[in-house]
Amino acid sequence: MADKHTSGDGRITFDSSLLDPIVKTSHDSDEEEPEDQNLWPRDQSRKWIQMLFMGTCLLYCARMAMPICSATMAASFNWSKIDSGLVLGGFFWGYCFTQVLGGHASDKVGGERVLFISAASWALITAATPLLAKLGSHTLALMTLARFLMGLMQGVFFPSLASLCSQRVVEGERVLLMSTMNSATYVGTLLAGGMGSLLMDKYGWESMFYCIAFLSGLWALIVWQFLLKGDVTPKRMDLSYIPKWSSSRMRWLNLFKKTPVWAMVFAHMCTCCTNYTLLSWLPTYFKESFPHGTGWVYNVIPWLTAIPSAICGGYVSSLLINKGYEVSSVRKIMQFFAMGVSSIFIMLLSARAVTYSSAVIFVSAAIGISTFSSSGVSVNVQDLAPSCAGALYGFMNMMGAFMGLVQVSVSGYLIEVTQSWASVFSLITFVNVTGLLIFLMFGDARRVDQAEYSQVIEI
Repeated sequence: MADKHTSGDGRITFDSSLLDPIVKTSHDSDEEEPEDQNLWPRDQSRKWIQMLFMGTCLLYCARMAMPICSATMAASFNWSKIDSGLVLGGFFWGYCFTQVLGGHASDKVGGERVLFISAASWALITAATPLLAKLGSHTLALMTLARFLMGLMQGVFFPSLASLCSQRVVEGERVLLMSTMNSATYVGTLLAGGMGSLLMDKYGWESMFYCIAFLSGLWALIVWQFLLKGDVTPKRMDLSYIPKWSSSRMRWLNLFKKTPVWAMVFAHMCTCCTNYTLLSWLPTYFKESFPHGTGWVYNVIPWLTAIPSAICGGYVSSLLINKGYEVSSVRKIMQFFAMGVSSIFIMLLSARAVTYSSAVIFVSAAIGISTFSSSGVSVNVQDLAPSCAGALYGFMNMMGAFMGLVQVSVSGYLIEVTQSWASVFSLITFVNVTGLLIFLMFGDARRVDQAEYSQVIEI
């Protein structure tokens, strides 16, 4: 009998004898496969990857501007921790709403145009933030609105990036593109921390917003002028070469009845809660707990640690799988480190005698190890449902953004009421451990979407 295999693009093939069934694929046709007119030429692909790397860096610079400046702004505008939590959480409200919309629009008109519009919009919003802060007495509401609009515009970025990856880049280079973009998020966070610390000390918090807005606008201008050639008119993508299947056959309801799917979604939500809370509140924690600490140190070193850690996690994951370990076991091992071991360092921050240098080390270790999630639950969607991985990941990301919004706001309330950062670190640990236990008990890496394929069998 034939041995069944699943190819990287989700098609099922067989090593068969003449008597075994053959599953037809696009490559089995006698006719020459139509050339994919959507793919970038190689030279253009290199230019786009470089620009997308810089765009992702600037995305995170703009996203981190408010968290880095929030302590200074809170002192200027007399915000409580609850007020700061509302402002910081406003980003995630907008971020939730445009995940699916961004991917859908990119599939229809091309991700490049959506990314250009997104970058131009968040550049304007970033530049307008200091101006809105000076309009009147409703600073809290205006800053929350600015963060909401920022999330709304940035929510389309990563779905558009995924769409570009699938439509514009040859299959063999897609992993490289997504890995490069993932590392760019940490570079952007690191850049925002270093640049923000220097600019705030010399020119005030407003200067950081203006500088990031200028760089983002410049990026959008370069993309429009040299890569889009001034053409941002919506164009329908040529999808005729993509194998189609009926949406009714995908049986989404059956997919969401699978326990491993919900274990994956829940663990991803918990991971997002932790990451968003640390991104939003760590600058304030260091500024209040260690007022004489050097700003660029705690705003840069943790994210500098995350870059090699993420690469190391991916290398270890691949090595274990190549050595014969079960994929599900590898996913759980990586997630154990990302959520379990990192929580130990987070809890160490609650100690009364923690020093500035110790806090920097603990935070750097926690953030560095948490990047192992990129080789755990973040790629588990490719294991479970490769036929609809993009849509399912969009759903996971939407749920994660919503829970991040809740936890960022709740954290501000806890700090205000308890006057202790230990309560926030305990909450992060509880969420991490809960998500980890669910994933360890119910997570899996065996496909659950195979019934969704419509196959043509020949004898």
